[in-house]
Amino acid sequence: MLAELSIKNFAIIESLSLSFEKGLTVLTGETGAGKSIIIDAISLLVGGRGSSEFVRAGEKRAELEGLFILEEEDHPCLKKCHELGIDASEGMIVLNRNISANGKSICRINGKLVTIGILRDIGSTLVDIHGQHDHQELMDEQKHLHLLDEYGGEEVKKAKDAYVKLYKKYADLTKRLKALSENEQQMAHRLDLLKFQLKEIDDADLKMDEDIKLQEERQEMLNFEKIYEALKNSYESLQGEQRGLDFLRLAMNHLEEAAEFNKQLKEMSETLSNSFYVVEDLTFQLRNELERMEFNPDRLNMIEDRLHVIHRLKRKYGQTIKDILQYRDEIEKEIDTIENRDSHIQTLRNELKSVVEELLTKSQHLTAIRKKYANKLTAQITSELKQLYMDKTTFKVQFSQKEAQDSALIDGIPAKFGSDGMDFVEFYISTNPGEPLKPLAKIASGGELSRIMLALKTIFSKHQGITSIIFDEVDTGVSGRVAQAIGEKIYQVSINSQVLCITHLPQVAAMADNHLLIAKEVSKEGRTKTKVLPLSEKEKIAEIGRMIAGAEVTELSKQHAKELLDLAISVKSS
Repeated sequence: MLAELSIKNFAIIESLSLSFEKGLTVLTGETGAGKSIIIDAISLLVGGRGSSEFVRAGEKRAELEGLFILEEEDHPCLKKCHELGIDASEGMIVLNRNISANGKSICRINGKLVTIGILRDIGSTLVDIHGQHDHQELMDEQKHLHLLDEYGGEEVKKAKDAYVKLYKKYADLTKRLKALSENEQQMAHRLDLLKFQLKEIDDADLKMDEDIKLQEERQEMLNFEKIYEALKNSYESLQGEQRGLDFLRLAMNHLEEAAEFNKQLKEMSETLSNSFYVVEDLTFQLRNELERMEFNPDRLNMIEDRLHVIHRLKRKYGQTIKDILQYRDEIEKEIDTIENRDSHIQTLRNELKSVVEELLTKSQHLTAIRKKYANKLTAQITSELKQLYMDKTTFKVQFSQKEAQDSALIDGIPAKFGSDGMDFVEFYISTNPGEPLKPLAKIASGGELSRIMLALKTIFSKHQGITSIIFDEVDTGVSGRVAQAIGEKIYQVSINSQVLCITHLPQVAAMADNHLLIAKEVSKEGRTKTKVLPLSEKEKIAEIGRMIAGAEVTELSKQHAKELLDLAISVKSS
């Protein structure tokens, strides 16, 4: 859950530090007080799109920080953190995002710098935000299949994974077959190019790591004089009368003489003797190396020419000799495929036919499982909608087949395989008896959309494992007993996940476990800023009374507020 939130210099918020609890927390206050700004801050903290407009006027940057506590050891966020090398061993995730006045962001997770993409990826496992306009996502029929698969859980996932694995093979075969089926002229041009490339690589007769060895030899030859002079000086410093080796020999002889009378010096004498013979042997090696060294300008020219050839091939075919040779093997296989095109086409067609038959079986199995869960989902949503006073509503998961682009032909008919199966799924609904079922996107009433979305969220929140769910005025357009039902439903969601809810409905506010009042004030300097006040039981009554009555809170409105709170306690206990 979201435990702590810190906001600095964000919109009209100068500095704000909030603590959140489990269960349902409502945020209420006058319009424009800054309730949605707090939700905007959380949205940006988990990877939402930011801009310089969010930075408080006159400040250099806005700072957002949030602490999330994960109680489940198998939470998907912990797995993602492990994959990214982020330490989350204590089950605590600290997200940090700074937005500068020029619009650039710096993001951190548990102190580690990350990209916006990674922050968004991690944030998606922690927070799920639903606002007044998020119904548009619910209206997107392209996402209905994903919701159904999510509802189906592990059984759907297992069948879908098996299908996707085979679909990748099908897509690869389709692509290769299409490439081979191109016109003769294109194939001829391709074959000429590949043969030229193969001959160019083969003529070079490359050897593994040849370029590395040549570069080392080239470096040595370019510094021939320096190396020769250094070896010569080293040899002359050791060999000859009154030179290093001569002095070592004298030292060795004197120490051997002393060791005959003092056994403690024997070990030192042996060490010096061994060192002398090692240096003497090294001197002979230096002499041999000097005699061997000979500068050959022709060899240097040959190395330069060879490295030029290798460099030219690298620019064309790969960054290393290994890459070039690997590319050479690939084009050799492609040449064979083109030269024996007809037989390869037939082989691919036979293989594709076998894969299509197996893929058809797996897709039909996946469809059958989806339809089973579609029936369960329909029954569950119908039940949820009845509790939200939409008992006359009919809901259905409509299945149809989609046709993928560039499909292979099965007996002249395009195979209707997609990356997630053969199914196109769309939610249909009828809110009035006698009216035909229509796509969910055709529903016009905002109040109906709010209840449908809430019914779906009540169901899907149990399957998504999201730590915190945020509702931003999703109860717009409802009142009376429907408002009471929505409040109870939001509370029901909070049993499985922490819920933060911005609301203008007293029925929803009364269901809260924690109530925060958002207000704004003008400082002595004339600047507006937002403040947040946790409410006591007495203050809750006054705030809910204000929500009922408006500007003037009367004793009657307070009485009504007390009744709502008592009703909420009764509902929770049941």
